[in-house]
Amino acid sequence: MTTHAFSDPERRAVYRAIAERRDMRRFVAGATVSDAVLARLLHAAHCAPNVGLMQPWRFLRITDRDLRDRIHVLVDAERRRTAAALGEREREFLALKVEGIRECAELFVVALRDGREQHIFGRRTLPQMDLASVACAIENMWLAARAEGLGMGWVSLFEPAPLAELLGMPAGAEPIAILCLGPVPQFPDRPELEEADWAQGRPLSEFVSENTWQTP
Repeated sequence: MTTHAFSDPERRAVYRAIAERRDMRRFVAGATVSDAVLARLLHAAHCAPNVGLMQPWRFLRITDRDLRDRIHVLVDAERRRTAAALGEREREFLALKVEGIRECAELFVVALRDGREQHIFGRRTLPQMDLASVACAIENMWLAARAEGLGMGWVSLFEPAPLAELLGMPAGAEPIAILCLGPVPQFPDRPELEEADWAQGRPLSEFVSENTWQTP
């Protein structure tokens, strides 16, 4: 323990948000999120660590219902392509609920902004650090949403180019996430994919080694 540590209740709250964060697909119909809460969530995202202070993110709030429906069409088309690519698990995949685009209170598209190539610091050998930085921003928003009692789901079932065109993104910008946000009926004790027997999480011990890449 150091003098910079949070108090016990504060630490417990941080770890609770991390442990109880879920990728949500089911939302309360007709619910809303206040502007004040949205502002706090976006500020949390904007506080994320980012290599070279490049701040490579762009958050597009989707408030047009017709546009939301068109985004859903793109996602559903990729859902079916993904199902076909899964072969013998196609029907099992199609039975999963993988997004809540039409039901969620708020919808965001998160993109890598254009002009990222000008940032050399931290990207000369690892250009993908712009993507890592945006992922940190999304995680910040996710944890803040959980602390606010809201669910959030990250949808990645889409072709980037058609979505970018639909949203009028400039050359060099690339959408990486569709975020469904809003009040939810409940937070499950386990990830939904575990509860649906699609996959099971593996223990931390399998992912930690010391000094070299030996078997953990």
